[in-house]
Amino acid sequence: MIIKKEHGGNKMAVEIRDGKKILVTPVSKEDLKDIHIGDIIYLTGDLTTCRDVAHRRVVEEGREIPVNVKDAAILHAGPIIRSLGDDKYEMVSVGPTTSMRMEKFEYEFVETTGVRVILGKGGMKENTQRACKDFGAIHCVFPAGNAVVAAVEVEEIVEAQWKDLGMPETLWHCKVKEFGPLIVSIDSYGRNYFEEKKVEYNKKKDEQIEIISRQVGFIK
Repeated sequence: MIIKKEHGGNKMAVEIRDGKKILVTPVSKEDLKDIHIGDIIYLTGDLTTCRDVAHRRVVEEGREIPVNVKDAAILHAGPIIRSLGDDKYEMVSVGPTTSMRMEKFEYEFVETTGVRVILGKGGMKENTQRACKDFGAIHCVFPAGNAVVAAVEVEEIVEAQWKDLGMPETLWHCKVKEFGPLIVSIDSYGRNYFEEKKVEYNKKKDEQIEIISRQVGFIK
């Protein structure tokens, strides 16, 4: 069953299909209001791979990104691509890159490009939190070790831009279907799943250390 959510009479880009919460591009700020840290979602629509050098070109060099990522998604990843000739390509493998590598660029990148959904490996910090809160965006984690699974969820590579950067850094604009699972690590309210859980984990760790210390305290 497919349920398309509505808000104030307007259709939103969120579908519930077979129990999955699916975000469909284009995505607005309103679409992200009911998505919170810890949620597991999927993405259908436009997704562009975008790593360090592309971020640097946009933020530090002031170059206009040649793929329209406004209200769409980027993936921190350096994929393996097979050329089929005539500017046609096939995704072979696309494992996420550690998102923290883009942390110093992300506020300005989100502000400049209008991207709504950022995907990658691991969490991000204050710069990205502020961007998500100020401009209405989210960061999600794609589970590591699933590069081939991710490639299967890429239906088509629409275009390749900045090919002078080499395969890993090229902007590969893709169409994806139910890309995921994606764990929301930063929501549009600026909450950070990893940072909040870190406090909880440390508290539990300290409690367990105290218990273990009492149990083995007799050992000299």
